[in-house]
Amino acid sequence: MNGNTWIRQFHRWVSIAFTLSVVATFIALAQEKPVVWVSYVPLLPLALLVVTGLYLFALPYFARRRTNTGSQAG
Repeated sequence: MNGNTWIRQFHRWVSIAFTLSVVATFIALAQEKPVVWVSYVPLLPLALLVVTGLYLFALPYFARRRTNTGSQAG
């Protein structure tokens, strides 16, 4: 499995963890005496999703630039 595939799989699994943490946060904050620190739990998966998502978003642009430079070098 190459690096891009690993990043894509990691992004998918982190998105599942993020969704579950958001659901758990809603449930925890809906209680009679909510625990406020639970609202910070989704921030770590969200930060990981931002980093991996930006990388995956930029991949086609990097690939296009690489192919354009390779065709002009001749």
